[in-house]
Amino acid sequence: MSFLEDIFERLRRTGDQPVLREVRDGEFVTITCAEFMRDVQIARASLRQTGLKKGDRCALLASNSIRWAVIDLALMAEGAIVVPLYARQAAAELVFMMKDSGASLVCCSNADLRGEITEAWPEAPPICLFDNIFETSSSAISTGPILLDDSDPVAIIYTSGTSGEPKGVILNAGNLNHMLPCTVSRLDSLMGTQSEPEQVFHYLPFCFAGSWILLLSCLLRNSLVTLSTDLNKLALELKLASPQYCLNVPALLERIRTGVEGQIAEKPGLIQVIYKRGKAAWLRQYHGEAVSLDLPWLWLAKKLLFSQIRKKIGPNLKALICGSAPLSKETQLFFVMLGIRVLQVYGLTETTAICTMDDPKHFTPGRVGPAIPGIEMQLGPGDEILVRGPNVFTGYWNRPEATRAAIRNGWFHTGDQGEVDEQGNWAIIGRIKNLIILSSGHNIAPEPIEESLSQALPGAAQVVLQGNGHAFLTAIITGMVTQEQAEEALAAVNTELPHYKSIRSFFLRPEPLTIESGLMTANGKLKRDVIYSHFKSEIEEMYRARKQGA
Repeated sequence: MSFLEDIFERLRRTGDQPVLREVRDGEFVTITCAEFMRDVQIARASLRQTGLKKGDRCALLASNSIRWAVIDLALMAEGAIVVPLYARQAAAELVFMMKDSGASLVCCSNADLRGEITEAWPEAPPICLFDNIFETSSSAISTGPILLDDSDPVAIIYTSGTSGEPKGVILNAGNLNHMLPCTVSRLDSLMGTQSEPEQVFHYLPFCFAGSWILLLSCLLRNSLVTLSTDLNKLALELKLASPQYCLNVPALLERIRTGVEGQIAEKPGLIQVIYKRGKAAWLRQYHGEAVSLDLPWLWLAKKLLFSQIRKKIGPNLKALICGSAPLSKETQLFFVMLGIRVLQVYGLTETTAICTMDDPKHFTPGRVGPAIPGIEMQLGPGDEILVRGPNVFTGYWNRPEATRAAIRNGWFHTGDQGEVDEQGNWAIIGRIKNLIILSSGHNIAPEPIEESLSQALPGAAQVVLQGNGHAFLTAIITGMVTQEQAEEALAAVNTELPHYKSIRSFFLRPEPLTIESGLMTANGKLKRDVIYSHFKSEIEEMYRARKQGA
């Protein structure tokens, strides 16, 4: 059976159970498996009336919702190729991707979004609003999905475009038929045997490959997924959902850690001392360096602070799953200290979102786990991670040259620098194309240094290193950071670095880099080339001033 047949079978088998729910004004709006299946049939009937055929590309433009999931399954069940798009992106970028994919239909959540698209693209194909899609009777539709071969495309997911134009990644049924059993197996290992539906909280946009894979995995499992509908109320919604696990990006976990430690810094002196000494004692114990005086401080911290912090974050959490970018080891250890496992996942859209996954029972903080079953990984020139297996995409849509450059001799070249330990656990060092090459010839991965400086500057929103072709590194620092704070942080970070990695100058910008400004991708990654162009005069001035002062 295909992944779609398995999902349909699970939904039919557990018809009375709730499967998805949205948080609306502090209340749950819930749909059962039977109601979900009914709505899939309604959507399929409506989509057929538009003339949709197997192999047609259909753009899905909306924020996360129950209806998004319904229409996604309906489109795939009809054999259409789904092109999921991020509703917050600029209309011009959305139009580019819809044109590039050759979309013959657009499914859109509301009239405002439709208006933005038609204004930017008067010749747009038919745009169906969600409300209209669900007006059709379902009586004439069959219940089973159209049969798909492994080679049949099911989605074109556009890369974030950190440099250059976004490219459409073609994922086929075979990619998902391999990946979903892998994710389901790992979630089985995490959750164990339980009679009640597992509680899952989800806030990351479904148009991102990892987020979509988790949705499909949950639809295959005995899960109840709570969908966030307002990121400004994320903390309240997380508390209301009280999940056992959820998928995260590092930025959120970093904010939680810095937020907790910032609150502790405002508590009475005794609380600060207990936390500081308890944390130090726990870290020494973790590294096998415990001393006898650690025991009372660790006991106090666990009793008075760690358990209370964990309860506030999520009393039922079995794990936080983290992907999209490397998570700092310090932050991962912070949650482990509180008794919350943080399990890392590594992958790209081109690898159906996943290459490695932490084992819930045996994971190493600072690493992203071993390769999933059936996947081969090795290091190429420059320690680039190469991947081969049934998770690797078939190619970029209408970009044969880019496909040939990415897949060579059967291996997908990820562009990520990595390393692997004797147990087969991988670590991600940085991006090959992000390497800064100084005039001295030194090649520097910026990400670890940026992470260290960010850790030393809690008020910083972003740190972006510069230095290609220059004699030394400089930094752009955004957020609420003073000159004095930046200088102190640089002095502390530089002492831990070799001379050629030292940051010699910086400039401050209070406004953070944003998606809306075009300086970050839809999933929050830095557009380094765009950032350099945007701040070129400021960067050149840093080097000019440093040279004159030398």
